[in-house]
Amino acid sequence: MRAPSLDAWLREAKAQTQSTENGMYLFHNGVVRQSPKKLVRQGEDDGRSVTGMQFSYDRAKLDAAIEKARQLPGIFYVRVWLNEGRLDVGDDIMLVLIGGDIRPHVVDALQSLVGEIKNNCVREEEIY
Repeated sequence: MRAPSLDAWLREAKAQTQSTENGMYLFHNGVVRQSPKKLVRQGEDDGRSVTGMQFSYDRAKLDAAIEKARQLPGIFYVRVWLNEGRLDVGDDIMLVLIGGDIRPHVVDALQSLVGEIKNNCVREEEIY
């Protein structure tokens, strides 16, 4: 699936009624990497490289995570896109855009939402 345009998302965000409250926008663009998760996160190297990923998500859990992020202090804009299916190295996994009043609120909200998505909403199976 082709990822949406980040430029278009930002134009749409800035056109929203509450955009005058936003002093910062942050994007997250997660992509399939060649290095296995075990190597990157735990330092365990079995010599294999990732060639792709099978990716899926639970829509209801994602919607709940987005709504929770919208309730965070100073957050006025949240948009998320997730890919699905068989993805290759370099393919986009997810896009997340957060808009809010000040940097600490936006950074915290982005970290919280991406963590919630990765930990509770998606299923990733690396392919070797």
